[in-house]
Order: sequence, then C-alpha cells, then structure tokens
Amino acid sequence: MKNTKHLVYFFVFAAVLLRVLRHYEVINLPPNFAPIAAMALFSGTYFLDRKQALIVPFIAMIISDAFIGLYNPFVMLSVYLCFTTTVLIGFYIKNNKTLTNIIGGSLLSSVVFYLVTNFAVWGFGNWYPFTASGLMQSYIMAVPFFKWTLLGDLFYVTVMFGSYELVSYYLFVNKQCTLLNTK
Repeated sequence: MKNTKHLVYFFVFAAVLLRVLRHYEVINLPPNFAPIAAMALFSGTYFLDRKQALIVPFIAMIISDAFIGLYNPFVMLSVYLCFTTTVLIGFYIKNNKTLTNIIGGSLLSSVVFYLVTNFAVWGFGNWYPFTASGLMQSYIMAVPFFKWTLLGDLFYVTVMFGSYELVSYYLFVNKQCTLLNTK
C-alpha cells in the first residue's frame, strides 16, 4: 500500500472513537470487542513502512487511553507489547497472504493477548494471589473477555481486510476496463 496517510488517520480516529464510546457506554459493545488488534494486523500486513505499521496501533491506544484513563503501567506495557506482536504477525502475513494465514494470525494474536495480559494482571496486580492457583484463577476469570476478544478481532479483521481487498479488486477491475476501453 503506497499512500496510507488517509487510511492511518481513519484507522486511528475509528479505533479511538470505538474504544472511547464503548468505555462510556455510548455504544453497547461487549468488553474487549475492539478494533486495535485487527488494525495492528492490517498495518503489519499492508503498510509498506514498517515504522508506520508499528506506530499506528500505539497512537490509537495512547489517545484512547488518555480518554479512558491509565491503569497499571506493567499491565499497559503488556497490552502494548501484544499489539507489537500482532504487527509482527502481520509482517509474516504480508509475504504469505492467504485467508488461512489471516484468520490464523488473528486467532494467534487473540491467544497471545489473552495469555500475556492475564499473566501481567496476575503478576503485577493485586487481584489474585501470587500462586499457581492465583494464575489459573486469573486465566479462568478472563475467559468471558477472551471470547469477545476472539470475536471482535475476527469481526474487525474481516471488515478491514475484506473491505480493503474488495476496494483494491474494484479499482483494479475499473483500471483494466478503462485500459480496455481506450484501446
């Protein structure tokens, strides 16, 4: 993708808006049903500039976190690291773009997010005892959130990747038709 400036602005605006409106219950979305991971996967897959691909999810997170409120810095760091991992998964998909890899990348991203962030909640928070059973309790209590993370990531990946591919195909077909009509 050569010119991503407008797409970057749109992604950041849409992600911030969805997170903030959901947080303040203006729109009724389940917890963790958010576009950030899908945006990170899309950025890693389609953006030519790797720095831009890494920065875009962070900009959306930083802006929306400023509205929503900050929380445990170690847990926040784990969230941001998970989105970095998601961009890296997108870098892999870039050269192997198949439906299976895109869905697999989305699922892998969701699982990494679940494992890492709930480990951080257990390790750096005070909600669970610092024992093996406390860690298991952290993971068990997060299962409902994990369900919505999976569904949200798959939904937003479908919307972002699907709409981009449809528009790209449409533009390609129109360009071909224009070329055919001018001959």
